[in-house]
Amino acid sequence: MRLINCLEAGRSLAERVPYSLLGLVSRLAIASVFWRSGRTKVHGLSIREETFLLFREEYRVPLVPPDLAAYVSTAAEHVFPVLLVIGFASRLSALGLLGMTMVIQLFVYPSGWPQHILWIAMLLQIIARGPGALSLDHFIWSRRHVGRAPQIPAAVR
Repeated sequence: MRLINCLEAGRSLAERVPYSLLGLVSRLAIASVFWRSGRTKVHGLSIREETFLLFREEYRVPLVPPDLAAYVSTAAEHVFPVLLVIGFASRLSALGLLGMTMVIQLFVYPSGWPQHILWIAMLLQIIARGPGALSLDHFIWSRRHVGRAPQIPAAVR
């Protein structure tokens, strides 16, 4: 088999991977990153004192008081990942995490861009293309179109 034929066969196979699988994997991967970060900030249902210290001494996010930033980011790191896993309000959740990622990149850890760019890529995919068919968002939106066939591009299925 010639090299070009092998490459065409590989491309054809790759193009058959449904977006629903790609969307699910992206949602689970990015949710895992932020969920694990959020879990380090709490003990039970309380925010750890070390978390407040981090926001006061190391993170120093501009324009937001450190204690408020600790509460908001800890809540976001718990709520948005859960919503992404179940695929509910996925684009909004991804947008929230993208905002957090940009704050982290620009103000907290600018040297972390090799990792942050991967998060941004996954989040932009979810924002631009949605969560995929394996999500509550898809179920809810497809039920709104009962009686008429939803216009879903072939690349999304």
